[in-house]
Amino acid sequence: MKLYINGQSFPLTKNGNTLEQAINQYMDSQNKSLDLSFAVALNGNFISKDDYAQTKLNDGDSIDVLFPIQGG
Repeated sequence: MKLYINGQSFPLTKNGNTLEQAINQYMDSQNKSLDLSFAVALNGNFISKDDYAQTKLNDGDSIDVLFPIQGG
C-alpha cells in the first residue's frame, strides 16, 4: 500500500492497513520514539490516538504527523 506521510511517498511494507501500523512504521523509519508528543491527521482530519488501531487506510491516503514546535 502506498501512502503519503508529511507529503512524501511512503510504502506501507509491513502487513496491515491501519493508521497505527503506518505510524509505527513511519516513526521507526525516522528513528523517533512513539513516546514523543505528536498529532496525526488523515486526509486533513485529525484522528484521536485512541482511534489509531481502528482507523483503516486506503491506497493513496495522506497522513500528516505533526510535532509541537518550541520557541520563545
